[in-house]
Amino acid sequence: QVELVESGGGSVQAGGSLRLSCAVSGNIDSSVGVAWFRQVPGKQREGVANIYSDGRTGYSDSVKGRFTIFTDSRKTTLTLQMNNLKLEDSGMYYCAAGRYVADGLGIHEYNFWGQGTQVTVSS
Repeated sequence: QVELVESGGGSVQAGGSLRLSCAVSGNIDSSVGVAWFRQVPGKQREGVANIYSDGRTGYSDSVKGRFTIFTDSRKTTLTLQMNNLKLEDSGMYYCAAGRYVADGLGIHEYNFWGQGTQVTVSS
């Protein structure tokens, strides 16, 4: 079992920055991969950024070059640094964990989820 708790959401103007954090606890071993997803009402939850169990990272095309995902060595804190935010980055952001993740941004790869934190970007 893995528990995840997000924090750091809020409101920001377009072009600004926010940092999201996710406290990860429980049975975290070398097989665990982690990721950030986001969702807006009426749309499917989409993968934003991930870290595979071997440390490789992946990003969706929409955030590449603006967002950075990183974690501490024990994977107890997962962070998403978001810069140059756009209106379309608004949504509920969730951190997720899964074992033996193959498709890093695939929602079905993850079976542990946090409760979400809201990000609102305004003009």
